[in-house]
Amino acid sequence: MIELSFYLITPVMLLGAWITGTLLERRHFEDLLRLESGAREILAMTVEDLPAGWEVEECDLVIGNVVISQDYFKRVAASIKGIFGGRIGVYEPLLERARREAVVRMKEEARAHGHDTVINVRIETSPLARARSDAKGTAGVEIMAFGTAVTLRAGTRKQIGPGGGVPV
Repeated sequence: MIELSFYLITPVMLLGAWITGTLLERRHFEDLLRLESGAREILAMTVEDLPAGWEVEECDLVIGNVVISQDYFKRVAASIKGIFGGRIGVYEPLLERARREAVVRMKEEARAHGHDTVINVRIETSPLARARSDAKGTAGVEIMAFGTAVTLRAGTRKQIGPGGGVPV
């Protein structure tokens, strides 16, 4: 009887953990949409030279970072996929969420310093620690977005994209 309950409880617990992880991931995507909509007025782009007509009053380095760790199910799925090779799709939503959140945090820092644009945006990743004693596997990853936040002189910011060159 005890063995039967073990065989029933374990799959139920695993299923519950998987459902919880899926719901938390979905909620994080929804929170990101809200955060991104609040940071839309801060333009973030990568350019070698400022567009013609832009005059910078002030600039600062701004950074946004986030530390992520994969859950047990993603780790197991990635290990199985690693045996056969190919794209490890289970990590893609996790990394997408981390990149987007790092950019939002960078834009929030720019806004807090009174800047309206971030140029030369870069995104870096680095493993934080090894998950196993044999130095294989990653326990966590830091995603860092950074760039140069600038405050443009009033009336010099131009619209980028379709219809570019129109004063904003």
